Amino acid sequence: MATRAKVLEYAVELDRGGRLTIPGGGQFVPPEGWSPDHLLLAALVRCSIDSFAYHARRAGHAIEAAGSAQGTVTKSGDDDRYRFVEIDVRIDVQLTPRTNEPDDLIAHGERDCFVGASLTVKPRYEWHVS
Repeated sequence: MATRAKVLEYAVELDRGGRLTIPGGGQFVPPEGWSPDHLLLAALVRCSIDSFAYHARRAGHAIEAAGSAQGTVTKSGDDDRYRFVEIDVRIDVQLTPRTNEPDDLIAHGERDCFVGASLTVKPRYEWHVS
């Protein structure tokens, strides 16, 4: 018998005043200058850190992390549409207790971030784990 995959569903609403709300949750008003492109990069950084943290906790580590992302948008592909063509992500993580072999955690952090997995461009990661 095949195992059924877990299904996660998300919803967000954007009102006429520019406020983003999740059902039953708080509101977020993107600061001036933030575009949907910035929000996507922020989501990628947050998701990558959360994914790494999940696996680190399962392995007995506490983490503190910060990150950044930079992307390039231009026309690309057969349809000549604008899209992200490059995304670079830098993540700095401090593990407690430390490990000399973070490669497995890094691989899981990248693989299990479903924001990154949903993009047509594969993000390039630079991890600094101490």
